[in-house]
Amino acid sequence: GKSAEQKESTLTLWITTLWLCEESEIGSIINMAEENEDLTPITVVTGFLGAGKTTLVNYILKEQKDWKICVLENEFGEVAIDDGLVAESLDAPEDLITMDNGCICCSVRGDLVRTLGSLAKRRKDFDAVLLETTGLADPAPIVYTIQTNPKMSDNYRIDSIVSLADCKHLASHLDEKKPDNSVNEALQQIAFSDKILLNKVDLVSTEEKDALKARIKNINNFATIIETERSRAPLEKILNVSAFSMESILKFDPGFFDDEDDKKIHNLELVSSVGVKFEGNLHAQYFNMFMMDLLRERASDLYRTKGVLSFHGQGATKFVFQGVHDQINFGPAKNPWGEDEKRINKFVFIGKNLDRKELTEGLMECLYKESETAK
Repeated sequence: GKSAEQKESTLTLWITTLWLCEESEIGSIINMAEENEDLTPITVVTGFLGAGKTTLVNYILKEQKDWKICVLENEFGEVAIDDGLVAESLDAPEDLITMDNGCICCSVRGDLVRTLGSLAKRRKDFDAVLLETTGLADPAPIVYTIQTNPKMSDNYRIDSIVSLADCKHLASHLDEKKPDNSVNEALQQIAFSDKILLNKVDLVSTEEKDALKARIKNINNFATIIETERSRAPLEKILNVSAFSMESILKFDPGFFDDEDDKKIHNLELVSSVGVKFEGNLHAQYFNMFMMDLLRERASDLYRTKGVLSFHGQGATKFVFQGVHDQINFGPAKNPWGEDEKRINKFVFIGKNLDRKELTEGLMECLYKESETAK
């Protein structure tokens, strides 16, 4: 783990990097963001044993013909490709198997960085990389590795985190109580996801399915739920969708923020999502301090964060951020605030034991007030 000093410097770095940069610097940063489109997208797939990941991987490798995908199998146990293929793979160089449809399957033994590094020279052969992570509820280590290791970040980007959920058994997984009131894996997987494949919908009634979807929305209101049978996922909805990008919050359903006050439903889940929005310009220094304190105290409880921000003194530049725990990406959005657009700041927090009132008040205190001249 990182020491407190290292964590502190990481936070200071991301928060102060861009807050008060010159307009010309912002231009160059936007250009950098656009160059990222050349990176190979990695979709991280989580989900329980039996949720249908094996079927999904086999579907990608054997049946579909539209995408050339590199499937990376991790070393946490479950083998998702069938026995015949596994037997073949043991003699294949670099544990690679090339499929008839141009996809490849590769087992990650040991170091993910080494595996992705050896594939980097071939990455242009693939439309996407699918990283299957059995038994890993928290994808933060993978996200951290890919974003902070230069060999990785020069070649790859996290595209989305997809959770495969079994419609028939998810409710009982979510109900599972951990001894120390910690968050169980099912809750974590739902909380971290950008997309949730609700699989085996044919095995439950419409009422059961609707109740489950409402429950998922309570936990993670910004994940897109995609219903599937036998893991036949529409791949264009889960691959190369840039759901993990900072810009993704701009495509949010505006209703996510609007009806929060009307709902007033008491959420009994340990994990929930909170949306906060208000108009105005933020004071960079105050917001900086708020986020540093929040992450210092609550990083492990905060699974996902996203935001759209307007800062005093930054002209029409619209800022966006998104993060996993204390790993935050922050920068200018591709498009600035429109001339007549209201400067509405939006924040999304998904995590454990979140206090909406406390978060809202803390953020509102970061607003720049005209009386604070040249502070």
